[in-house]
Amino acid sequence: MVGWLLWPLAAGASPLAVGASPLAVGASPEAPRQAAPATAATEPDIRPTLAWLLVQLVPSPELWLEPGGARFGFRWQVTPLLYSFGINRKLSPWRAFIAEPLTRHAGSIELFGSPGYVARPGAFADRWVIRGGVRAYFPLLDSGDYLSCSLGGSALFARGQVAASYEAGVYTLFGALGAQVAATPTAALRSTTITLSIRYF
Repeated sequence: MVGWLLWPLAAGASPLAVGASPLAVGASPEAPRQAAPATAATEPDIRPTLAWLLVQLVPSPELWLEPGGARFGFRWQVTPLLYSFGINRKLSPWRAFIAEPLTRHAGSIELFGSPGYVARPGAFADRWVIRGGVRAYFPLLDSGDYLSCSLGGSALFARGQVAASYEAGVYTLFGALGAQVAATPTAALRSTTITLSIRYF
């Protein structure tokens, strides 16, 4: 019996070599796993089309509250440049003129221009207004698809005057529908604007 136990030593083998568990010789409990190959992200194939252009012509209605009373109006939106900080890091965060709802409402900062028309008395040219500024979007629910909000500031040009305007908004249905409130404290253009935002890309 003793000779049987000492036979591996006599044969020049390690006692752990016979009947030893792999764990006993410091082997890993399982073979090393290779890292799964990273999934390549595909840039969205978005570009201006006739259908997209026609949708952009649909204005958002708004209500102007001025010292002289309430006026009905409408406005359009254009985004020359947008940077998204909420999308997949493997995708380009930059967009020009066209931005998918997820890219915008998952978290982004945009430069925007917004021409508008206000049905007020006076010369026809005095009824047009132009806004240009910066707006930031933040997701509130389901990456902004169900609910998001925005904060922004702009320069407002109307009736030959320029004033600063500040705004806040909330959006739903993938950003297609929302409400914005803008306040202009400058005396010459003092007003509060409530806009029903209708937007597709």
